[in-house]
Amino acid sequence: MRSGRGPAADTIRAVNSPGGTVAEQEYLEMLFWLFEAGLPMTGANLARAMQLSAPTVHEMLGRLERDGYIARNAERMIEFTPAGRRHAEQIVSRHRMIERFLTDVVGVPWDDVHEEAEQLEHAMTPRFEAYVRTTVGDAKTCPHGHPIRVGERIDGVPLADCAPGARVTILRLENEAEDLLHYLKAAGIEPGLEGEVASNDGETVAVRSDSAVASVTASVAETVSVIADPSPPPRTALPEQLVLGRERYGR
Repeated sequence: MRSGRGPAADTIRAVNSPGGTVAEQEYLEMLFWLFEAGLPMTGANLARAMQLSAPTVHEMLGRLERDGYIARNAERMIEFTPAGRRHAEQIVSRHRMIERFLTDVVGVPWDDVHEEAEQLEHAMTPRFEAYVRTTVGDAKTCPHGHPIRVGERIDGVPLADCAPGARVTILRLENEAEDLLHYLKAAGIEPGLEGEVASNDGETVAVRSDSAVASVTASVAETVSVIADPSPPPRTALPEQLVLGRERYGR
């Protein structure tokens, strides 16, 4: 997500918008990222994830609440209203569909596609969106492994928890911050990779596949969801590891 858009951005409505201003859509998208990752939907987590000040986030949450997208309980935890959940799912699904289109059809590298999709998703006409959906066809996930149909997310465990000798399949990259995606691609970690955990000393985790050994830091391995055999107990990755981007955070 990006900050510093200026006041005008809050009033611009996206072409073929599924609901809300561009700014509201971006907040709903990030809230859904927190929800899907199993992280608490709080103003503090949202502010950290979007790299915005607490007052800025508080103001927008008030707007989302007035517009009927969210509600806040007595503990100030954020909850989607039925309409808000529906809008958030539409926005996220569209973003992932665009990423798949840009990677498979246009040829944008998977570690660059997230930011390109961010630019495009708010400017699509209904006609172009229909073309993209037809072209993507039966694709199940975005290039980072997240389901295009958001209700079809497969549970995984953090790569950081897997013991040496475990067979793993990379499900998805939980954090789509561009600098982190560049790091993972350079290391050789990507969705669909199958291999065996060669080492895990608490500082680095290495996965040996048929072609190479991919090694990443343990903190980055927290953001990589895998299916493992044997599998460690299920655990939600740490919020601190899911917001690693230097300039902006991914979803």
